[in-house]
Amino acid sequence: MPVIDSTYWSTDADFRKFNGMSYQDDDTYNLKIRMYKCPNCEAITSFADYLGSKMPQKTIPLYPLSTAKQFPDYIPQTIRTDYEEACAIVSLSPKASATLSRRCLQGMIRDFFQIAKNSLYEEINAIKTQIPTDQWAVLDGIRRIGNIGAHMEKDINLIIDIDPDEAQKLIKLIELLIQQWYIERHNQQQLYADIIGIDQTKQNARKKTE
Repeated sequence: MPVIDSTYWSTDADFRKFNGMSYQDDDTYNLKIRMYKCPNCEAITSFADYLGSKMPQKTIPLYPLSTAKQFPDYIPQTIRTDYEEACAIVSLSPKASATLSRRCLQGMIRDFFQIAKNSLYEEINAIKTQIPTDQWAVLDGIRRIGNIGAHMEKDINLIIDIDPDEAQKLIKLIELLIQQWYIERHNQQQLYADIIGIDQTKQNARKKTE
Protein backbone atom coordinates (compact mmCIF):
# COMPACT_ATOMS: atom_id res chain seq x y z
CA MET A 1 0.00 0.00 0.00
CA PRO A 2 1.26 3.51 -0.75
CA VAL A 3 2.46 5.72 2.09
CA ILE A 4 1.30 9.28 1.53
CA ASP A 5 1.54 12.60 3.35
CA SER A 6 2.07 16.22 2.27
CA THR A 7 5.83 15.85 1.62
CA TYR A 8 6.45 12.10 1.20
CA TRP A 9 5.03 9.37 -1.03
CA SER A 10 6.21 5.77 -1.42
CA THR A 11 4.94 2.53 -2.84
CA ASP A 12 6.22 -0.98 -3.47
CA ALA A 13 6.36 -2.45 -6.96
CA ASP A 14 6.54 -6.21 -7.24
CA PHE A 15 5.07 -9.21 -9.03
CA ARG A 16 2.53 -11.60 -7.52
CA LYS A 17 2.70 -15.36 -7.92
CA PHE A 18 0.05 -18.04 -7.55
CA ASN A 19 0.87 -20.69 -4.94
CA GLY A 20 -1.96 -23.04 -5.94
CA MET A 21 -4.58 -21.45 -3.73
CA SER A 22 -4.05 -17.72 -3.84
CA TYR A 23 -1.72 -14.99 -5.04
CA GLN A 24 1.08 -13.72 -2.85
CA ASP A 25 3.83 -11.14 -3.20
CA ASP A 26 6.97 -12.29 -5.00
CA ASP A 27 10.01 -10.71 -3.32
CA THR A 28 12.39 -11.84 -6.08
CA TYR A 29 12.15 -8.57 -8.04
CA ASN A 30 10.92 -5.90 -5.65
CA LEU A 31 11.24 -2.14 -6.01
CA LYS A 32 10.35 0.62 -3.61
CA ILE A 33 9.61 4.01 -5.17
CA ARG A 34 10.10 7.03 -2.90
CA MET A 35 9.24 10.64 -3.68
CA TYR A 36 9.87 13.73 -1.56
CA LYS A 37 8.53 17.27 -1.93
CA CYS A 38 10.29 20.24 -0.38
CA PRO A 39 7.76 22.06 1.85
CA ASN A 40 9.33 25.41 0.89
CA CYS A 41 9.98 25.37 -2.87
CA GLU A 42 7.90 22.21 -3.64
CA ALA A 43 10.75 20.73 -5.72
CA ILE A 44 10.46 16.96 -6.16
CA THR A 45 13.17 14.38 -5.51
CA SER A 46 12.56 10.68 -6.16
CA PHE A 47 14.43 7.39 -5.81
CA ALA A 48 14.00 3.71 -6.59
CA ASP A 49 15.31 1.18 -4.07
CA TYR A 50 16.24 -2.25 -5.43
CA LEU A 51 15.08 -4.67 -2.73
CA GLY A 52 14.43 -7.99 -4.48
CA SER A 53 16.46 -11.05 -3.51
CA LYS A 54 17.76 -11.38 -7.09
CA MET A 55 18.43 -7.68 -7.57
CA PRO A 56 21.52 -5.61 -6.67
CA GLN A 57 20.91 -3.85 -3.36
CA LYS A 58 21.17 -0.24 -4.45
CA THR A 59 19.29 3.04 -4.69
CA ILE A 60 18.90 4.79 -8.05
CA PRO A 61 17.92 8.48 -8.36
CA LEU A 62 14.92 8.94 -10.65
CA TYR A 63 14.49 12.70 -10.55
CA PRO A 64 16.69 14.60 -10.76
CA LEU A 65 18.98 12.05 -12.38
CA SER A 66 21.98 13.26 -10.41
CA THR A 67 22.84 15.34 -7.37
CA ALA A 68 25.41 17.42 -9.25
CA LYS A 69 25.83 20.98 -8.02
CA GLN A 70 25.57 23.87 -10.46
CA PHE A 71 28.98 25.53 -10.47
CA PRO A 72 29.76 29.01 -11.92
CA ASP A 73 30.64 29.46 -15.58
CA TYR A 74 34.18 30.60 -14.77
CA ILE A 75 34.99 26.96 -14.00
CA PRO A 76 35.98 25.31 -17.33
CA GLN A 77 33.14 23.51 -19.10
CA THR A 78 35.11 20.27 -19.51
CA ILE A 79 35.65 20.05 -15.76
CA ARG A 80 31.97 20.71 -15.04
CA THR A 81 30.93 18.13 -17.63
CA ASP A 82 33.15 15.38 -16.21
CA TYR A 83 31.91 16.19 -12.69
CA GLU A 84 28.24 16.13 -13.75
CA GLU A 85 28.68 12.81 -15.58
CA ALA A 86 30.42 11.30 -12.54
CA CYS A 87 27.42 12.32 -10.44
CA ALA A 88 24.91 11.00 -12.98
CA ILE A 89 26.29 7.43 -12.98
CA VAL A 90 27.48 7.10 -9.38
CA SER A 91 24.73 4.57 -8.60
CA LEU A 92 24.59 2.83 -11.97
CA SER A 93 28.35 2.35 -12.35
CA PRO A 94 30.46 3.46 -9.36
CA LYS A 95 33.63 2.27 -11.10
CA ALA A 96 32.95 4.45 -14.15
CA SER A 97 32.04 7.36 -11.85
CA ALA A 98 35.39 7.01 -10.06
CA THR A 99 37.16 7.05 -13.43
CA LEU A 100 35.39 10.30 -14.34
CA SER A 101 36.36 11.82 -10.97
CA ARG A 102 39.96 10.91 -11.80
CA ARG A 103 39.62 12.55 -15.22
CA CYS A 104 38.04 15.61 -13.60
CA LEU A 105 40.97 15.90 -11.18
CA GLN A 106 43.46 15.76 -14.04
CA GLY A 107 41.62 18.52 -15.89
CA MET A 108 41.62 20.67 -12.76
CA ILE A 109 45.35 20.23 -12.16
CA ARG A 110 46.18 21.08 -15.78
CA ASP A 111 43.97 24.16 -15.75
CA PHE A 112 44.50 25.53 -12.25
CA PHE A 113 48.23 24.89 -11.96
CA GLN A 114 48.94 25.27 -15.70
CA ILE A 115 50.90 22.04 -15.78
CA ALA A 116 50.71 19.05 -18.14
CA LYS A 117 52.82 15.90 -17.99
CA ASN A 118 52.65 12.49 -19.62
CA SER A 119 50.54 11.05 -16.80
CA LEU A 120 48.38 12.09 -13.86
CA TYR A 121 50.97 10.49 -11.58
CA GLU A 122 53.62 12.93 -12.84
CA GLU A 123 51.23 15.88 -12.67
CA ILE A 124 50.32 15.18 -9.03
CA ASN A 125 54.00 14.87 -8.14
CA ALA A 126 54.74 18.15 -9.94
CA ILE A 127 52.41 20.09 -7.60
CA LYS A 128 53.53 18.30 -4.43
CA THR A 129 55.30 21.39 -3.06
CA GLN A 130 52.36 23.69 -3.90
CA ILE A 131 49.66 21.96 -1.84
CA PRO A 132 49.38 20.63 1.74
CA THR A 133 50.91 17.17 2.32
CA ASP A 134 47.60 15.59 3.31
CA GLN A 135 45.91 17.00 0.20
CA TRP A 136 48.65 15.58 -2.01
CA ALA A 137 48.08 12.11 -0.48
CA VAL A 138 44.34 12.40 -1.15
CA LEU A 139 44.89 13.43 -4.78
CA ASP A 140 47.14 10.42 -5.29
CA GLY A 141 44.39 8.31 -3.72
CA ILE A 142 41.85 9.56 -6.28
CA ARG A 143 44.31 8.70 -9.04
CA ARG A 144 44.78 5.13 -7.81
CA ILE A 145 41.09 4.51 -7.13
CA GLY A 146 40.21 5.89 -10.57
CA ASN A 147 42.77 3.54 -12.09
CA ILE A 148 40.60 0.61 -11.01
CA GLY A 149 38.01 1.66 -13.57
CA ALA A 150 40.43 3.01 -16.16
CA HIS A 151 42.81 0.05 -16.40
CA MET A 152 42.40 -3.71 -16.57
CA GLU A 153 44.06 -5.74 -13.79
CA LYS A 154 46.95 -7.98 -14.83
CA ASP A 155 44.82 -10.91 -13.73
CA ILE A 156 41.64 -10.39 -15.76
CA ASN A 157 39.74 -12.65 -13.35
CA LEU A 158 40.50 -10.31 -10.44
CA ILE A 159 37.53 -8.03 -9.80
CA ILE A 160 37.96 -5.05 -7.49
CA ASP A 161 34.66 -3.26 -7.07
CA ILE A 162 33.93 0.29 -6.00
CA ASP A 163 30.61 0.76 -4.23
CA PRO A 164 28.37 3.84 -4.69
CA ASP A 165 29.27 5.30 -1.29
CA GLU A 166 32.97 5.15 -2.14
CA ALA A 167 32.41 6.77 -5.55
CA GLN A 168 30.26 9.43 -3.89
CA LYS A 169 33.13 10.32 -1.55
CA LEU A 170 35.35 10.96 -4.58
CA ILE A 171 32.68 13.28 -5.96
CA LYS A 172 32.52 15.12 -2.63
CA LEU A 173 36.28 15.62 -2.79
CA ILE A 174 36.05 17.02 -6.33
CA GLU A 175 33.39 19.44 -5.06
CA LEU A 176 35.70 20.47 -2.20
CA LEU A 177 38.61 21.07 -4.58
CA ILE A 178 36.42 23.15 -6.90
CA GLN A 179 35.38 25.22 -3.90
CA GLN A 180 38.94 25.67 -2.60
CA TRP A 181 40.76 26.12 -5.89
CA TYR A 182 38.30 27.98 -8.07
CA ILE A 183 35.52 29.57 -6.06
CA GLU A 184 37.64 30.83 -3.17
CA ARG A 185 40.23 32.19 -5.62
CA HIS A 186 37.48 33.96 -7.58
CA ASN A 187 35.94 35.40 -4.39
CA GLN A 188 39.35 36.59 -3.23
CA GLN A 189 40.11 38.25 -6.56
CA GLN A 190 36.68 39.90 -6.54
CA LEU A 191 37.17 41.18 -2.99
CA TYR A 192 40.62 42.53 -3.83
CA ALA A 193 39.25 44.29 -6.91
CA ASP A 194 36.39 45.80 -4.87
CA ILE A 195 38.75 47.16 -2.21
CA ILE A 196 41.14 48.61 -4.80
CA GLY A 197 38.16 50.23 -6.50
CA ILE A 198 36.97 51.71 -3.20
CA ASP A 199 40.48 53.04 -2.50
CA GLN A 200 40.72 54.67 -5.94
CA THR A 201 37.31 56.30 -5.50
CA LYS A 202 38.27 57.70 -2.10
CA GLN A 203 41.64 58.98 -3.34
CA ASN A 204 39.97 60.73 -6.27
CA ALA A 205 37.50 62.31 -3.87
CA ARG A 206 40.37 63.56 -1.70
CA LYS A 207 42.14 65.12 -4.70
CA LYS A 208 39.02 67.11 -5.53
CA THR A 209 39.10 68.75 -2.10
CA GLU A 210 42.78 69.70 -2.24
